[in-house]
Amino acid sequence: MEKIRVVHYINQFFAGIGGEEKADHRPEVREGKIGPGMALNAGFKGEAEIVATVICGDSYFGENTEEAKKEVLDLIKGYNPDLFIAGPAFNAGRYGFACGTMAETVQNELGIPSLTGMYEENPGADMFKGSVYIISTKNSAVGMRDAVKKMVPLGLKLVRGEEIGTAEEEGYISRGLRKNYFADKRGSERAVDMLIKKLKGEEFETEYPMPDFDRVEPNKAVLDLSKATIALVTSGGIVPKGNPDHIESSSASKYGKYSIAGFEDLTSETHETAHGGYDPVYANEDPDRVLPVDIMRELEKEGKIGKLHDYFYTTVGNGTSVASSKGFAEEFSKELKADGVDAVILTST
Repeated sequence: MEKIRVVHYINQFFAGIGGEEKADHRPEVREGKIGPGMALNAGFKGEAEIVATVICGDSYFGENTEEAKKEVLDLIKGYNPDLFIAGPAFNAGRYGFACGTMAETVQNELGIPSLTGMYEENPGADMFKGSVYIISTKNSAVGMRDAVKKMVPLGLKLVRGEEIGTAEEEGYISRGLRKNYFADKRGSERAVDMLIKKLKGEEFETEYPMPDFDRVEPNKAVLDLSKATIALVTSGGIVPKGNPDHIESSSASKYGKYSIAGFEDLTSETHETAHGGYDPVYANEDPDRVLPVDIMRELEKEGKIGKLHDYFYTTVGNGTSVASSKGFAEEFSKELKADGVDAVILTST
């Protein structure tokens, strides 16, 4: 019996090419297994073999998605695989987007079983969990061994056309699909059993988990704006010309803090947007459209606000995980409080 042929997709980092400075690496293919492919291949125990590894830089894929998708697909076709595996991407947002995109594309356009792996808060997980099997991983590469243990058996099941179990049984992120089945007990009995366990403080598992919405209590109103120091914070990606801190255009891993002391407004000569999720033309023509420094200066001169804070904070919201966004805010909120800022205006795209 011939071995199952597998093509593996990884980014420039896991290929050992480099980090962010090599994120513009164009698609290429190499024979055999590389990086995490070693662990995957070992996990197959001779039943399958990684015949080729396709590599693409995260930034190149994110900034040239349609072109990159076609290039990667052409490279995959050349090896006639039985199974396509992307990643795992863990909590790397741009990598997750690329893995999800390619798994979905290979599955839909080539009819080849595909899967990937991501941390549940990776933005790619939310984007593709309904169309692709995504193994739930830890948030970093320290979870590689655990990810491989779950990816290998699911991949083999997909190739063989075997019945796929529930998300809990197989280890993938729930796809939001419901399947009818015959239970041993009727629904009313199961509901009463769960209620009794809940009343006793015992563990139980709901059959219909509800989404966990993050609720933020509003702060008290600023009573006198004419004496308040107001700061600007944006997820619209406005940065000084040249993007000095190299904030990513998608799935940002950082934020920037920049001075606007002395600026009456922002111009195309001084500022631009790093955001890759919207047409940047109008924001680059007049960055005040996203970060309204000009209007804030007018309000300052009119005495309607006390002062515009000397620094603004910025990142890119495009594909950036909730966990990363919270982490950014927790950091710079301490600085804002220490600097005596009374309120913040948050702007988006």
